[in-house]
Amino acid sequence: MGPARHAIVLLSGGLDSTTALAWAQSEGMTCHTLAIDYGQRHRVELDSAARVAAMRGVTDHRLVRVDLRAIGGSALTADVAVPKGRDEAAMATGVPVTYVPARNATFLSIALGFAETVGATDLIAGMNVLDYSGYPDCRPEFVRAFEAMAALATQAGVEGARFTVHTPLMRLDKAGIIRLGVSLGVDYSITHSCYDPTPDGLACGACDSCTLRAKGFREAGVADPTRYADSRDR
Repeated sequence: MGPARHAIVLLSGGLDSTTALAWAQSEGMTCHTLAIDYGQRHRVELDSAARVAAMRGVTDHRLVRVDLRAIGGSALTADVAVPKGRDEAAMATGVPVTYVPARNATFLSIALGFAETVGATDLIAGMNVLDYSGYPDCRPEFVRAFEAMAALATQAGVEGARFTVHTPLMRLDKAGIIRLGVSLGVDYSITHSCYDPTPDGLACGACDSCTLRAKGFREAGVADPTRYADSRDR
């Protein structure tokens, strides 16, 4: 049996990143998880990330603070209203106000540094090009460009290491992601996706993220374990 294959998993505590973690573990990787406190209004997701890491048996879960409120520019980091009640056509038009400038580039760069410290060359991210197609940093082209940069910007890269950013959910819709997660034993009741939760952590049920999450559970034929502020059946 060869040496353990270590991987860095960007773990927000949401549905996508939790499924990506389960996928990496199913591939036999020893996972180190990384949560980023970037000043997001939905900071409750950080508690979910810690719970997910513990439940999935991760022994190395890190929290890094990079306060992006200093630059703002997003409904998640500035005093800008989170859109509510939008239909899928509206969500697919343009770059949404919930886009955080350069967030994925920033997160992957931190994950890359973490990878160098533990000798990992695999980075795992839950990016998805089907949902929120307006996010420029969720596209395969961005991922490949980041891999090229990683080869040039790191000691490991110039010494011959090849970094790979795995995005196993890239071409799946939410229902497909949920089906994959269920097959891998994911407990979605401990995940959090809402962009504008109540003070006690209940999902608003109306933001884009809640809408897509609820739709995914319906289409997957899986009971939605989300705790919504509005308790009506979804």
